[in-house]
Amino acid sequence: MFIADRWKDYEVLDTSDGEKLERWGNYVLVRPDPQVIWQDVRAAKEWKKPNAHYHRSNKGGGEWEFFDLPEEWTISYDELTFHLKPFSFKHTGLFPEQAANWDWFSGLIRNAGRPVKVLNLFAYTGGATVAAAKAGAAVTHVDASKGMVQWAKENAASSGLSDAPIRYLVDDCRKFVEREIRRGNHYDAIIMDPPSYGRGPNGEVWKLEDAFHPLVRLTAELLSDEPLFVLLNSYTTGFAPGVLSNLLDLEITSKFGGTVESDEVGLPVRDKKAMLPCGSSGRWTRQ
Repeated sequence: MFIADRWKDYEVLDTSDGEKLERWGNYVLVRPDPQVIWQDVRAAKEWKKPNAHYHRSNKGGGEWEFFDLPEEWTISYDELTFHLKPFSFKHTGLFPEQAANWDWFSGLIRNAGRPVKVLNLFAYTGGATVAAAKAGAAVTHVDASKGMVQWAKENAASSGLSDAPIRYLVDDCRKFVEREIRRGNHYDAIIMDPPSYGRGPNGEVWKLEDAFHPLVRLTAELLSDEPLFVLLNSYTTGFAPGVLSNLLDLEITSKFGGTVESDEVGLPVRDKKAMLPCGSSGRWTRQ
């Protein structure tokens, strides 16, 4: 498992009966998690007085119950600073487990010994973007949501990257990739973090199991002659890590050689000798 275990401002305190208890800086949240199917004693004292609790509805979705939580706050990871705020469908604007991948590709970028151009697709609020830029890469950040792209800019500014070579684009990821192929542009690394289901800025429908492989095939055409890495993420329950390995081997390894490693991504749980699974990642490198 790829484990994000270097956080100081974030931790999973406990898990039980479909929920996880988390500390985000100075604030404690209770949020639902479909992976937490076990029912265990809620021993952590923080269960009794969280700052906010997201209640899932039996009809889908849900709503926040706030006790003592600001509208926005920040947490840090090494030299990176992220803005957080509770918004629809339980999210805060950051997936902390991805720090395991930030550490991995940041080392590759720093040790490359050459300029590195990174394409970050479905880039959300820019966790991977700021990590790659802090490591020294030039990053193209693409997301269909104007609000998420603005949020990413704020995270970059808070991380001291206002003047970093980051290009922000509000666009449908597939259409952007198709245009980049026509333009003849290339990248040394690609990060892809697609949702299970979504819509582009003009209503384009994205369904992961139908669209993921074709997009990986397309993005392979954007890789430079000496690509550094490709990272695929999936939060979809039922997508085993081996699925990502197969996609990378079919479309990347077959063209460039290199090696693939795929596994679950996870977070340590403070009050249990356990890891909380948080999806899967597939990593390709030329090494």
